[in-house]
Amino acid sequence: MKTKESVKNKLSGKVINEIKVKMPSLSVNEGMARSVVAAFCARLDPSAAEIADIKCAVSEAVTNCIVHAYKDTIGVIYINVKLCENRLVRVEIKDRGCGIEDVKTARQPLFTTDAANERSGMGFTVMESFCDAVRVRSAAGKGTTVTLFKFFEER
Repeated sequence: MKTKESVKNKLSGKVINEIKVKMPSLSVNEGMARSVVAAFCARLDPSAAEIADIKCAVSEAVTNCIVHAYKDTIGVIYINVKLCENRLVRVEIKDRGCGIEDVKTARQPLFTTDAANERSGMGFTVMESFCDAVRVRSAAGKGTTVTLFKFFEER
């Protein structure tokens, strides 16, 4: 079983392949982001469950960009996927939107800034449940970068 300490020690590694994708923050592009990341990761021959996990985490991160970072405007979402030695996948999803004032609070389950209460506030929790580690960096007014770390098992 992986512990948080053992995961943190392995979050870096030599990059063996990488792609960069840039797309408008349109809801129709959320599915494209999931598919692109999954297709790129297929080279590592992951299990169906591992692909489903990374797709779900990517979906949550991209949806946060669309719904929260750019709110009622269209911005750009930047996705950088790195396949690293030791079967580590690093997916960086970045926006230049409104940013998050208090990342620690935003990562709490059920926290939402949605005044209409149409959102569950579980996005970061979902990302964390499907990945081995999640890093969030943000600055109010400048944007947010979410990095998802997922190890694929040896097959």
